[in-house]
This record gives sequence, C-alpha cells and structure tokens, in this order.
Amino acid sequence: MDAPPASLRSLFAAWIAHRDLCRRLTQREVTQRFRGSLLGLAWAFLTPLLTAAVLTLVFTGVFPQRWPGRSGAPLDFALILLVGMAVHGLMAEALSRAPTLIVGNPGYVTRVVFPLELLPLVTVLAASVNMVITLGVVLLGNLLVNGSLHGTALFLPLVLLPYLLLVVAATALLAALGVFIRDIALVIAPVLTLLMFLSPMFYPLEAVPESWRFVIRANPMTPVMEQARTVLLFGGWPDFAGLALYLALALGGLAAAHRVFQSLRPGFADVV
Repeated sequence: MDAPPASLRSLFAAWIAHRDLCRRLTQREVTQRFRGSLLGLAWAFLTPLLTAAVLTLVFTGVFPQRWPGRSGAPLDFALILLVGMAVHGLMAEALSRAPTLIVGNPGYVTRVVFPLELLPLVTVLAASVNMVITLGVVLLGNLLVNGSLHGTALFLPLVLLPYLLLVVAATALLAALGVFIRDIALVIAPVLTLLMFLSPMFYPLEAVPESWRFVIRANPMTPVMEQARTVLLFGGWPDFAGLALYLALALGGLAAAHRVFQSLRPGFADVV
C-alpha cells in the first residue's frame, strides 16, 4: 500500500475538505470531557481559577515573584500566571493524549476513507477551548482589576496561530510514533513538567541569570507566553518579526511531522 500524499498542501486541503467533520469531532471531544459532571462546562472556568489561586498564594506569599513594571499585587500576578497556564495547558493536554491518539481509535484506523490526519488537529482544537476560556477570563479580570482593556488584544490570534500549528505538528509526530513505541506515553509527563518550569510561567524572564536565559528562550512556549502577556495585559505591540520566524519554524515542523505521519500510516492497521 502506497503512503498517502505528505505535503503541507495536501494536509491543508484535507483540513479544508473535511472541516465539517473536524468541527463535529471537536464538538464531541469537548462535550464528552464534561459529560456526567455536575457543573459541566463550568469546570473549564473553575479549574484554571482554582489552580491559579493556589499558585498565586505560593508565588506571592511563600516564594514572592514580581514582574517588572507591575504592582506585584496577588490579583495582578494571578492574571499573569493565568496566561502562562493557558499556553502551557494547551500543549500539556494535546501532547498527553498524542501517544495514544491512533491506538485509542482503532475504528478510525480500519476505515480506509477516514482522514486520520484530522485527529491531531481535532485534539489541539478541543484543547484550545480551555485556553480560549482562560484567556477570556484574563481579559475580563484585567478590566476588573486594572481597569484596562487594551486594543492590542486583537493581535492575540496572530500570536497564537504559530503556536497552534507547532502543537499540531508535535501531536501528529507523537501520535504516529506512539503506535510503534509505546514508551513515549511514559515520557510525556516529565517532559511537560520540565518545559513548564523552564518557561516564564511562574517568574519573569528577567529573574533568570543571563547565562541561563538562552535555555528559557529555547522553550517554544516562552515567546508565546511573553507575547500573549504583552498584547493582553501590558498593551504592547507584538514582535512581528519574531512571530514571522516562529510561523516559519512551525510550518517547517508541521511539514516534517506530516511526512512522518503519512509514511508510517500504512503500518497503523497492522499494529493497532
């Protein structure tokens, strides 16, 4: 059996052609997540707020951190923290599911006509619902706490787009490799924890010694956290040149991941 087309053009064409199916699958993923719970979708609001409350208590009372130019008040810190949590949460949710994405859906694998390349995108879109809700809470909180709602927030989709494509690429790669290397699922959690602490989620980049900042900057979440805070909370313009470079790297990663996914795809049915 020949491998399906593996170009970015074919991937985007599949996404567009099956956009209705993608929407329905994403909707199902989101509704199934909260099905049977007492509060339902309200947990998408409460979970990040409760987590942020605990972390704010720790990082303002026990290990105090303060962003340059900010008041250092607990509620202000909580808003900064929520942005970092939203960015990390998207990657954490998508990549945690990625290694079992194919093996956990054997019915899709055995259907020749089903576009498996939709699954990584659906996973990321479903995970992005929590991120969007959390960032919406940040916007409202900034209005209530600081009395400001910056017009630069309109650039947020531009900041998030390269990151979403990069997470789709990582999800597709791990989903394909996870079919044949089951140990990958065991490595994801510690890697995500490492990425969390090596990002400016709990602390400003300026608090890191200069000799170590290159490590933090190499984290793919760092520029997204920094730029999202800039446009949402600080009222600054995004770094357009940096975003263009990030987008180029994300597209390159997506092209490579899709090529690997499609080359391994003919063997999925034999393993699953």
